[in-house]
Amino acid sequence: MPYATGLRARVYLDETDRVHGRPTYHAIVSLLAERGIAGVTVLRGIEGFGGRHEDPAARILRLAESLPVVVEFVDQEPAVRAVLPEIEMLLDGGLVALDQVEYVRPDGSAR
Repeated sequence: MPYATGLRARVYLDETDRVHGRPTYHAIVSLLAERGIAGVTVLRGIEGFGGRHEDPAARILRLAESLPVVVEFVDQEPAVRAVLPEIEMLLDGGLVALDQVEYVRPDGSAR
């Protein structure tokens, strides 16, 4: 199988983050689908914190309703970089991490 090089983006959110009345992670997945991104996965964490550090006691009370979420997607670098400005517009906080990857598709395509 041929290997392709690409870029992986991970968008770190809180599951309570909202944009236009719906979860931000859902808005990001919809956007990525519209833009034809090769693959996306949403992962729900069991614990974590981001830029909005909270008092641990207060966090324990909210933990079940406010877990960390990571939206991860992979495609060729130009496609990922093209969609990042649109994702940034959906974020109120959060973090986007990028790293180079090699990937293999069972169908043998580079996309």
